Amino acid sequence: MKIPVQINEDSAEPLYRQVENQLRSLIIGGKLQEGTLLPSIREFAADLKCSVITIRRVYQDLENEGWLRTRQGTGTFVTKVEQGQLTQMSEENVRKILNEAIQKSTALGWDEQQLQQLFAELIHQHFTT
Repeated sequence: MKIPVQINEDSAEPLYRQVENQLRSLIIGGKLQEGTLLPSIREFAADLKCSVITIRRVYQDLENEGWLRTRQGTGTFVTKVEQGQLTQMSEENVRKILNEAIQKSTALGWDEQQLQQLFAELIHQHFTT
């Protein structure tokens, strides 16, 4: 199974974090459902053209968070996640993304009013197209 994850080598975000965030989002969004067998660490690393160490860290982090389960000799699977946990994690992810955008925007000199106006425009565009 090909996992729809892409690495942006120009990003300041570490590779493992990019992969981890995308996998978590795929699970939260229901695109990777309970029981889905993920590629082996070596396969996934080869697909993404990154190191095995990077993917091992991603799998370990997501397993520690309860999103994945590894069975010796069988592979790594998406675990069952309760709807309440999905909702909470989804909100946490959106908050994190928005906080990062706010921090980057204020570093560029944007103020609260400018950000609110832009956000309102973007929301309107998204939901009316």
